[in-house]
Amino acid sequence: MRALLCLLATGHVLLAASDKPNIVYIMCDELAYYELGHMGNPYLKSPRIDRMATEGIRFTHALAASPVCAPLRCCLMTGKHAGHASVRANDGGTPLRAEEETIASLLKARGYATGGFGKWGAGGRDSTGVPEKHGFDVFYGYYDQVHAHSFYPPYLIRNSEEVELEGNTGGRSGKTYSHYSIMEEGLEFIRRNKDNPFFCYFPITPPHGMYDIPADDPAWNLYRDEAWIKDKKIAQDVKNYAAMVTMVDRNVGAVLDLLEELHLEKNTIVFFTGDNGGQDRFRNDAHPRGFFGPNKNPRTGAEFRGGKGNLYEGGLRIPFLVRWPGMIRAGQISNLRFCQYDMLATLCEITGARIPGDTDGLSIVPALLGEKKAGRAQEQHPWFYWEFGNMVAVRWNDWKGIKLRNREQWELYDLNKDPGETKNLAAHHPEILGRISELARRNHSPAQPGTYASRQRHERDRWAKWGTSKPQPAPRSARMHRIKGRNLVPFERMKLVRFSSENQSNNRRAVFAIDGRPDTVWHSLWSGPVAKHPHELVIDLGATCRVSGFRYLARQDQGWNGAFADTEFYLSDSPDKFEAPAVKTTFRKVKTAQTANCAKPVQGRYVKIRILSEVNGQPWASAADLAVVETPTKN
Repeated sequence: MRALLCLLATGHVLLAASDKPNIVYIMCDELAYYELGHMGNPYLKSPRIDRMATEGIRFTHALAASPVCAPLRCCLMTGKHAGHASVRANDGGTPLRAEEETIASLLKARGYATGGFGKWGAGGRDSTGVPEKHGFDVFYGYYDQVHAHSFYPPYLIRNSEEVELEGNTGGRSGKTYSHYSIMEEGLEFIRRNKDNPFFCYFPITPPHGMYDIPADDPAWNLYRDEAWIKDKKIAQDVKNYAAMVTMVDRNVGAVLDLLEELHLEKNTIVFFTGDNGGQDRFRNDAHPRGFFGPNKNPRTGAEFRGGKGNLYEGGLRIPFLVRWPGMIRAGQISNLRFCQYDMLATLCEITGARIPGDTDGLSIVPALLGEKKAGRAQEQHPWFYWEFGNMVAVRWNDWKGIKLRNREQWELYDLNKDPGETKNLAAHHPEILGRISELARRNHSPAQPGTYASRQRHERDRWAKWGTSKPQPAPRSARMHRIKGRNLVPFERMKLVRFSSENQSNNRRAVFAIDGRPDTVWHSLWSGPVAKHPHELVIDLGATCRVSGFRYLARQDQGWNGAFADTEFYLSDSPDKFEAPAVKTTFRKVKTAQTANCAKPVQGRYVKIRILSEVNGQPWASAADLAVVETPTKN
């Protein structure tokens, strides 16, 4: 499955029939499976999307590649599942690697104009992951997902440059509603490329973020007579959310109307979907699964367990509609199980583009067009793989296993009989768990994220959520403690020789322990099999030194995970042989730099740091910085 072998003879048949079809892919941020009118939602109004569902095909088992924003966008664009993806953290800035191919770069190579409008989420400015370096002719909107929380930021980004939004200072009010600007740019892209094949990607932010929408938006007209909208006991954010969903519905209608106006609808395939599973927002006693019931069937009361941020069905099930007049038969409902990482293979087949050999997806073209048009039967995934944070999940046929890594125990559910994941059958089917456990082992590889040349503009974008509507803080690193003092071995001279583990999925690399930057952190492995004490780092000082002590700086965020407690420091002339420790110490639970002095100077070129315990008794180790104090040579 990793090297997709299907195509492209079939793809050329499609091309002959549709002359390089245009693609519009609309992905709505956090719009949940049951938050649309055609799914029976009693509150939310979506007439154009409901109509779209009757004009094409609706999928009942479309799955997010991750339960959160940034990783799933990476998986979607690269065609890789979470165990092979470069972006696995949802920290808002982890970037794609420079060399990674995406849907946009592959379609661009086929002669497509490529535009993105909305939230990127796969690398901030000045990183290897910016969209214009991954195949997009233009990307307009937000690169960072924190920036995207505000609909009134002082600026948006076009190809890494700022575009000022008139009258905005950030926060929850302003003159220019950012989403209007984003949609206008996307529609203009379609107009500008009406005579050329195009890929128009709309990863739009509503209804996620701060729940703001102009009071005069036409969406409110559909709720004017609703009693619950007039109920003063219901929070305004709840009402705004409903209007935002309907605003998105109008946006979908605007795209479809424009395609009809330009006589492009029969040569354009349009996708409408959500990004990850729903969040039980606006919960209360009357609505324990959220006011709008994103993961609760309004017709039957059946529920998906969990939601955004975890790997139960509630975090993964998404709405998914596709329309292509004349090519996709109207009124279909498909139970095909597929995942977002299947989209690269699907769009490449439709356009005749090359499919890289390191992807994990399968094309769903036979399900879309019918097996006769596609020239083959629809291939099925025998299994799906997910990982996020401390969770791993594998679906094998109707069985789904979920493991919390820090507990090292699997849960097992039969989704055919128990789609709500209420009955853990792990104790009854060890042979199935063995198969699922082996699939999980085979499909996880260490993450290899991209890099930043500088984080300065990325941090600026994150603060643009509030802009000048709140006091501008000092740069994040300027607010952090640092290791300071005389006679420190220069950070640039020290080299990492080896380490016991590092957590690559959220870019917590061992080398960050000696880079002199308090805003980067080394953390021992926790997103795979949890690495336990003792943890070790071996460092080359670059030359033989007389060492009088060591300095340790704990992570500078709000957490304490991994902060050193009992620790030993060794010195040697060999990187492979260390004898008695030069100093033993127990560090305290403080954010300032701490000292461990030797009883007398010790000579050596190589340092081994051995961490025996953590301040909260957990199995991890982490460091913002480590430093070595050298005894100056007397002249």
